[in-house]
Amino acid sequence: MKLSTRSRYGVRMMTDLADHNGSNPVFLKDIAKREDISEKYLSLIVIPLRGAGLIQSIRGAHGGYRLTRKPAEITMLDVLSALEGEICLVDCVKDTKRCSRISTCPTRDIWGILGQKISETLRSVTLADLVQTRRQKADNNLMNDI
Repeated sequence: MKLSTRSRYGVRMMTDLADHNGSNPVFLKDIAKREDISEKYLSLIVIPLRGAGLIQSIRGAHGGYRLTRKPAEITMLDVLSALEGEICLVDCVKDTKRCSRISTCPTRDIWGILGQKISETLRSVTLADLVQTRRQKADNNLMNDI
């Protein structure tokens, strides 16, 4: 399994929004610059995130984007589900009509268990956790540079 660039960049964008969470919306161009991601590409990523109700856009001179909930209330599962859809490793796990061998398949249960574990792990990590980890790593890098 490999996450798309859209998902990886989407998580980075959401972490940046969480890191700059406050009263003022954040400009997409500022996120693009800090995260070294094309602003045009980010403009495509915001569409499903806004559709999932994770971010909102504010128009006007003081506009931009902001989270709709606190960073501690948005999980990686929320973000990845908005960008990738439901986390399901193989189609037959959710749709039993996809394969005629379901009743005898030795691996279908494994794929289901693995998908559940991935979802549990992603559900256990919030944007607040990612911001904290980002800041700790930045502090460690500063200490190493001294």
